[in-house]
Amino acid sequence: MLKRLLLSGFGVLIVGGIGFGIYAYKSPLPPITASERPEFSPEVIEKGRLLAAAGYCSECHTSENGAPYAGNYAMETGFGTIYASNLTPAMETGIGGYSVEAFRRAMKQGVDIDGRHLFPAFPYDHFTKMTDEDVAALYAYIMSEIAPVELETKEAEIPFPLNQRFLQAGWKMLFVDFGEYEGEQAQTSEWNRGAYLAEGVAHCGACHTPRNPLGAEIESQQYGGAQINGWTAPALTSENAAQVPWTAPDFAAYLKTGVSTYHGVSAGPMGPVVHDGIRALPDDDIDALSLYFAEISGGDAADPATSETVLASLERGRPNPLYRRELGERLYATACASCHYNAAQILAGRPDLGINSATNLDTSDNLVHVILDGVSGPEGIAGVVMPGFRGALTEADITAIAAYLRDERAGKPAWPDLVETVSRLSQTNTQSE
Repeated sequence: MLKRLLLSGFGVLIVGGIGFGIYAYKSPLPPITASERPEFSPEVIEKGRLLAAAGYCSECHTSENGAPYAGNYAMETGFGTIYASNLTPAMETGIGGYSVEAFRRAMKQGVDIDGRHLFPAFPYDHFTKMTDEDVAALYAYIMSEIAPVELETKEAEIPFPLNQRFLQAGWKMLFVDFGEYEGEQAQTSEWNRGAYLAEGVAHCGACHTPRNPLGAEIESQQYGGAQINGWTAPALTSENAAQVPWTAPDFAAYLKTGVSTYHGVSAGPMGPVVHDGIRALPDDDIDALSLYFAEISGGDAADPATSETVLASLERGRPNPLYRRELGERLYATACASCHYNAAQILAGRPDLGINSATNLDTSDNLVHVILDGVSGPEGIAGVVMPGFRGALTEADITAIAAYLRDERAGKPAWPDLVETVSRLSQTNTQSE
């Protein structure tokens, strides 16, 4: 009896292994020469340029001081370091030999021209929602406008067996819902356009959705907020920590200019997403994205300028003749208040730190990052720079300012690990990315 059971179990394993092998195998596709590429109209190439910007392709496929799209941008994952592929049309080390079909398979199925499964650091689980027409436009832009650069992509630094490509097929089987975006019948065409962009090419959930232990986005917590590169990507739902709800105009202003009057500026990893990415889209598309996220976050149409929260924060921010009594308040008054002071109303270029997103998040990382390194030119508002105070203020000074803002201005419970966070981030010497 036992022998029969063992043989049956062994047989099931054999059949399952064969079935998985058939599922995982993807045949190579024939490469093409540069002269075999189709010709594209200027309109299609321009459309591809906008989509490439919306997908921040250059950000993830360009290493520091490297040629655009030449790859080797290091992405730290929970499983090891993965280097972005060379996305230029170089024939030997880039994607110059890709046909439209091969490019589409890579984008929408996560399989390269040689039949190898791509690691999910490449967000094909989002790009699968794009239309074939948009993917073809992206291909047209890359093949027409990006200079070929022969540069070998570094091998991923992921331990065995996670570095085995065929196992990625199992990950896809478990976590990827392949197929183009299907509109919600109950929603308007503008809302569906925003959803298509957000869930597809812009892959907003890749940063703003928490992941499970195997690195897949947790579907039930879509846009619920996550950690990325040492920063907090805030929740884009009603769980957002902001004291003033995000409205569609707030989102639109943030995505077009890098600043929301009632929430702050696009610092950290979000800086290039706005300034080198989303803002390139036509206003209609940004408005559609804004409408979509405003509906998800639950923001209403009320004028924030008249809200009790804003008025109360303005009141708390007025100079207090007794301000010298507390170290944090005193330091804030001398180092910060000259720029972060508002009287009757809040100005976009003078974020009110009492209601600012960074002050209201569950972790202090974002606020401490900005105090240490400021907001540089590629971030925030174009032409407006906030200096960093790394080297000018001690860790104790920065801790005191952050504690004051959290307690007195935001009225939130103290961050229990604030001292450790300031110490940890002070030891790093990286400017915000």
